[in-house]
Amino acid sequence: MRIRRIFAAVIAAAALAGLGLTGAATAATTTAQVAPSVVTPSECKQGGGTPAINEDGNYCKGGTYNGEQVD
Repeated sequence: MRIRRIFAAVIAAAALAGLGLTGAATAATTTAQVAPSVVTPSECKQGGGTPAINEDGNYCKGGTYNGEQVD
């Protein structure tokens, strides 16, 4: 009888820990999907990047603002 209670407690703790990890992974995924901001060409250069104005999308290449749209 005592072994069943201990076993049930271990299973319940493992299930709750799994739910906590799943929630943390979902929160991290949601946080990572933030819309890119728009930076000026001078901000791109100050961040160590190169504004790629002539390429599709006008993005900043490299530096702090890598991949962000240049306006």
